[in-house]
Amino acid sequence: MEIEAPPVSRDTPKPQGERRGLVLLHTGNGKGKSTAAFGLALRAHGRGKAVKVYQFMKVPTARFGEHRLFEQLGIPIEGLGDGFSWKSRDLDHSAQLALDGWAKAEATIRAGQHFMVVLDEIMYPLRYGWIPLESILACLRERPAQVHVVLTGRNAPAELVELADTVTEMTLVKHHFNAGVPAQRGIED
Repeated sequence: MEIEAPPVSRDTPKPQGERRGLVLLHTGNGKGKSTAAFGLALRAHGRGKAVKVYQFMKVPTARFGEHRLFEQLGIPIEGLGDGFSWKSRDLDHSAQLALDGWAKAEATIRAGQHFMVVLDEIMYPLRYGWIPLESILACLRERPAQVHVVLTGRNAPAELVELADTVTEMTLVKHHFNAGVPAQRGIED
């Protein structure tokens, strides 16, 4: 590790633009996309802002760690799916759940009543063709100016990357699965 001197002055100019709702995208093959989105939701909720979280791959009855905590804090979180595709018994039904879920999420975004709307794991149904990309892009372009939208998932399409205000790509450097260590409650849930 190379030691460096701490900066003594700001190295970037202070932004002078107007505050507005942002589109924030967390993508890539590394861990932490949903976790980062949940952190933003907690930060906004901590400031008294209305937040809604939609999870496109979780079932409505899911009770993972984030569901338990968000319930305690009063942050609405809703599972819209029936699990990952490899667990589905009926992919047509899974596709319909995703489309119906998108209709709910789109209505929430367009209503403008929430400071932040999180669309967790939306890239799966988008990549599978279950939700039309143009519908998502149109909603993001036309949303009320004050609404922040956070999207997560691997392999975000170039059009979404272009539209987003902030894009973070989580890069996989090393993962415990590759060493044979299974998923663990409190880490992967």
